[in-house]
This record gives sequence, C-alpha cells and structure tokens, in this order.
Amino acid sequence: MKKGFTLREYERSKSGGRNKGFTLIELLVVIAVIGLLASIVLVSVGPARGKARDARRESDIRQINLAMEMCYDDSSCGVAEGYIQVDGGVNEVTEIGNYMPTGAVPEDPSDTSPYQYTWTANATPYQYYCVYAQLEAPATTTWFCASNKGVFSKEYEGPPSNTSCCGPNVTN
Repeated sequence: MKKGFTLREYERSKSGGRNKGFTLIELLVVIAVIGLLASIVLVSVGPARGKARDARRESDIRQINLAMEMCYDDSSCGVAEGYIQVDGGVNEVTEIGNYMPTGAVPEDPSDTSPYQYTWTANATPYQYYCVYAQLEAPATTTWFCASNKGVFSKEYEGPPSNTSCCGPNVTN
C-alpha cells in the first residue's frame, strides 16, 4: 500500500474540517462597521464643505473687485472714471465691461439664501460700489465685502449698506 494522503483527506486537513466562507453574522458585522465609519466621515466632511464654499466666495468677490477697478481706469469700459452702474440694487450686474463679459460674473456656489452675492446701488456719478456675501463660517454675522475701498471681511448685524461697505467715511 502507498503511504500518503488522498486529495480529499488533504483538503479536509487544510480547511480544518469545515467549509470555506463567511457566516451571515460575520457579514452583517462587517456591513455595520462600514456603515458606522461612513457616517462618521460624512459628519466630519460637512464643515469642510462650508469652508470650501466660503473660500470660493472670497475668491469670486476678489475677482469682481479687480474687474471693477480695471474697468474704472478704462475709459472705454462704461463711464470714464466711474464704476459700472448697478440698476435697482440686488444682483443686477451681469457684466463688467470686457473684464467680465456676460455670463462670466460669478454666482454664489450654494445659490441659496442668505449666501448670495449682493450689490448695493451706487449713485451718480458712480464713484462707489459694494458687492458682498455672507460667509458660512466662523459666524453667521461675518460678511465678505468688496468696494472701492478694498476687499475685507467684517462682522455686521445685518447686510452691509452702501455707507458701511463703500461710503467715503469707511475705514477697513
């Protein structure tokens, strides 16, 4: 007689005498752990999304400020030595000369109230402008503003006005 194992005996000794695979309980535990980890990640990503939207708001408003200042210095852009006129006040500027043509003026990333880019109406001879947006973090009273006085972040009780954001007596 030959000494050694048959194929069936070898397979039994290798698997410990039981079938290979996971039990239903083991699979349910793994699924529950994955679900728990996924929920923790989603909760921790929420504030980061708000900060990312705020960073985009700040970048957009800086770009608008730059376009408005370049347009002010360009005699072929709107009115010589004057800013683009904002008719009616809120979100009426659709282009800033050749510097931000129609469709290029940015819009808020969330497009929900109160986080929208808002313009204050400037008066003749259009020496002032103000565009602002409310930031999501760190507080709901923080506004990011751009005006003829510069770009800045400031705490306001309500939306900035033409005098608080753009007026001649404003200090940044």
